[in-house]
Amino acid sequence: MYYSKLLIPTLREYPGEAEVISHRLMLRAGMIRRLAAGIYNYLPLGYRVIRKIESIIREEMDRAGAQEVFFPMVLPAELWRETGRWDQYGKELLRLKDRNDRDFCLGPTHEEVVTDLIRREVKSYRQLPLNLYQIQTKFRDEIRPRFGLMRGREFIMKDAYSFDTDETGAEKSYRKMYDAYMAIFRRCGLTFKPVEADTGLIGGSFSHEFMVLADTGEEAIVSCDSCGYAANMEKAEGRVAAGFSLRPQDVGTDLQVCPELLPLEKKITPGKKSVEDVAVFIGVEEERLVKTLIIRGGERIVAALIRGDHELHEIKLAKLLGCTEAQLLSPAEVEEVTGAPSGFSGPVGLKGIPIIADLAIKDMVNFIVGGNERDLHLLNVNLFRDFAPDQFADIRKVREGDECSRCDNGNLAIVRGIEVGHTFKLGTKYSETMGATYLDEHGRPHFIIMGCYGIGVGRTMAAAIEQNHDKDGLIWPSSIAPYKVIILPLNMESEKVYGAAEAIYKGLEEKGIEVLFDDRNERAGVKFKDADLIGIPYQVIVGDKGIKRGIVEIKERATRAVKEVEVEKLILTGEL
Repeated sequence: MYYSKLLIPTLREYPGEAEVISHRLMLRAGMIRRLAAGIYNYLPLGYRVIRKIESIIREEMDRAGAQEVFFPMVLPAELWRETGRWDQYGKELLRLKDRNDRDFCLGPTHEEVVTDLIRREVKSYRQLPLNLYQIQTKFRDEIRPRFGLMRGREFIMKDAYSFDTDETGAEKSYRKMYDAYMAIFRRCGLTFKPVEADTGLIGGSFSHEFMVLADTGEEAIVSCDSCGYAANMEKAEGRVAAGFSLRPQDVGTDLQVCPELLPLEKKITPGKKSVEDVAVFIGVEEERLVKTLIIRGGERIVAALIRGDHELHEIKLAKLLGCTEAQLLSPAEVEEVTGAPSGFSGPVGLKGIPIIADLAIKDMVNFIVGGNERDLHLLNVNLFRDFAPDQFADIRKVREGDECSRCDNGNLAIVRGIEVGHTFKLGTKYSETMGATYLDEHGRPHFIIMGCYGIGVGRTMAAAIEQNHDKDGLIWPSSIAPYKVIILPLNMESEKVYGAAEAIYKGLEEKGIEVLFDDRNERAGVKFKDADLIGIPYQVIVGDKGIKRGIVEIKERATRAVKEVEVEKLILTGEL
């Protein structure tokens, strides 16, 4: 392709609207342009990258036995009401009405649509297993679209759905997709990590996120430095420190391993509400305190107990309570529930609401809690003697350096990542609510077991840039670069320079190599800057001095290594 014929509206400065490097560079390199908040036009260079990623996805999905389909983007509300997601999805689901006043939505995902298709077309176990995928535009009305293609409202997604007769088959289908995703992201030239993840609104029994490691990533990833365990923050588990764990039957006994249980003591703490203030006032470490957080989760109100130096993970608690969101009550609501101002809540004598204690509380003795009275805390509080939690559960955020829950000698590190893919084992969540069944060999009906698997195509493009750039611009991995080679004739007035550049261009194209020929009558400095900015992997530099010797320079964009190659050899072999 000739540069002068291609729409590449590069910019000399970074646009003010761009927050992360991938967004900045895609705008500067003329790859995308904003149409509305979170909605972008793909220009020729950018769309070539998208098509390369899609091609890799198709090859690996087809290799894994999946079949490509294409579903509508405008979806009838009836299907979403069957699963309850019409209301659960909230404002992110863009709803609309047709001329007959019937409800529709723009599809953010297609579980309902594909399940409806399967329940109508699949009747027998002989038709299973089955895996259908599509690459299609989705729409989610994000409250705050940002970071360019990383969190847009309209985006290109590959979504796949597997259907099996039993758990063994479902596990096999899931593993095929997991392996396919590993191959896809390797072929895209990404450094990534699959991590255990929460299933969120998609639902199901377990899932993995495929996270591209990048300092600018919007999600935290927890990984072990020893065994390879990795999870996102919603799913991550640290090991509870091994120590004495008080049991109901131990209270009042004289076990030698039991620390002395000191008498309960009241302590006036005037105006001291925060963990930090109370710890300083009493003269103890923050880990000696237990916070009592009064939380609303769905229709329930509970007290969540967290060690003073730990943080509550609201998503873990919400999942435990079977709701979508867990929120702290307002100060007025806290006082109504506990009888004391916010900051003085405690589990001792608390009535009317369940108490859920984090697992780390199990090992604590003689700790400090709020006294459910203004300016009062209780010292030397102990489990089962002074109060009994209704439930112990992992409801805290893991921290850097926590011991790994999966191995004996690992510690957890927290890094940033960009989610580019997500795999879910759905089970029968959708087949039960929508009545998708098959008949076994004896004619008995069973619910089909499902999985679903998504890849954000635009996010993959953005993630590749976050990992592959320098101060001068993009550095595309060769497998997804818009062109493999850019030819830079430095003197367009010279017939020999232009003739050699043209011959190289035609020779490489004949060998199936994708080439961009910078035929603009621009200064060498401008051509070099634009070539570095758009990130084509190889630059063939054709200059007067080299042509006199019958050679050109080939510069590798990633390493900036330069070598001389004979013109005739390059045309003949196409070896760069």
